[in-house]
Amino acid sequence: MINEKDEELISILKCNARASVSDIARSLNVSRTAIQNRINKLENKGIIKSYSIELGKVYKNQLTSINVSLKVKPNLRKNVSIALRKIHQISTIYSISGEFDLLMIIEVQILQDLSAILEIICNLDGVERTNSSIILDTIFER
Repeated sequence: MINEKDEELISILKCNARASVSDIARSLNVSRTAIQNRINKLENKGIIKSYSIELGKVYKNQLTSINVSLKVKPNLRKNVSIALRKIHQISTIYSISGEFDLLMIIEVQILQDLSAILEIICNLDGVERTNSSIILDTIFER
């Protein structure tokens, strides 16, 4: 269970994960040591898992997103998943039901890079088939 100060701290970090402990302490009107202790407590309890960045609209608008479905040999699925995580242009990997086994989102700045990435993916031991779709426009996103 977290208290109101913890919720305020989390709110500040959600807006700016790089906020300094001193700035947060001033904002919440508590000591720097108290804030550091709260952060440590929240991390140890697993409430704060990690710190990350949110990409700006200018940069995101320069990216082309592609859905890629993969058919994978069942006994090699784990190996394929591990290899896919090493390709930094892959932002998300889902396990799905149906004709395909995995669904990935690839994001590239230069569309020509997609061919090289797909070639790497297709050459992975265990990948039987792929199906790619370029995302043309986002109609709705939360």
